[in-house]
Amino acid sequence: MTPEEARAEETRAMDRVLAATQRVHTTFAALQSQFPPKGDGRPSQLALQTFDAALEELEDAQAAFDELLNDLLDGNR
Repeated sequence: MTPEEARAEETRAMDRVLAATQRVHTTFAALQSQFPPKGDGRPSQLALQTFDAALEELEDAQAAFDELLNDLLDGNR
């Protein structure tokens, strides 16, 4: 892998973490709106599943980024 390819891969990994973080924020806001004072306190199954999926994607993105970072710190990149 060339240095340019490595930097591009690292950038994609950081972008993935950023996008996943933004999805968690958005889905949390949607879920929160279903609680008082705006909602009735009974979140929809879809809102819960969407939030859960966003959290899982963030965990996966962070794990992939951590792997790249560890490789960098270990001198393997």
